[in-house]
Amino acid sequence: MPYTVALTGGIGSGKSTIANGFAALGVTIIDADVIAREVVEPGSPALQAIVERHGKSLLTEQGTLFRAHLREIIFQSPEEKHWLNSLLHPLINARTQQLKAQARSPYVLWVVPLLVENQLQHQANRILVVDVDEATQLQRTQLRDNISLEQAKNILAAQATRQQRLACADDIIDNSGAPEDALPQVAELHQRYLALAATQQD
Repeated sequence: MPYTVALTGGIGSGKSTIANGFAALGVTIIDADVIAREVVEPGSPALQAIVERHGKSLLTEQGTLFRAHLREIIFQSPEEKHWLNSLLHPLINARTQQLKAQARSPYVLWVVPLLVENQLQHQANRILVVDVDEATQLQRTQLRDNISLEQAKNILAAQATRQQRLACADDIIDNSGAPEDALPQVAELHQRYLALAATQQD
C-alpha cells in the first residue's frame, strides 16, 4: 500500500482547494465524500437497503438518494445513524483500499472530512489538518451553501472541534487567506511527503 497522508478539516476550511493543490503536483487523491456518493448510486445494493428501511420518499425523481431527507432522519435518531454507518462504512473502506492499491503516485492524499469523528487516524501514516478560525468557517459555509448563520453553527457543532483536530495533526496548513496563499505550504509539504514515502519503501 502507498504511503497515506490523511487530509482533514472542518466544514468551510477549504479542504478541496488544498487537495487540488496536491493533485496539480501529480498526487493521487482519494476522496471519502466521493466514495460515499459512489456506494449509494442508483442500482447499488446500499441504496436498495436504505429504501427498504425508510421507503421511497428517500429517492429523488431521478432515482438518486435524497440526501437532505436522510440527513434529517439520522440527525434525529442515533439508532438510524448507527444502522447507516454499519451499512456504508465497510463499503467505503473496501473501495478506499481498492483505490489505494491502484494508486501510482509515491504517496496518496486521502481526503477524510470526518477523520477524527470516525476515529480513522490509525489508517493513515500522517495527518494533515487544514485549519481556519471558526468565524471564517461560518462565513464560508453560509456563502457556499446559501444557509443561515444558525444552520452553519449547527453543522459546526456536530463536527469535531478545532482543538480536537489540531491535537491529531502531524502537519497544519493555515488556509485563512486567499486560495492561492496556501500553495507554497502545499509545495513544501509535498517535498516532505515524497521524502517520507521514499524512506518507507527503502
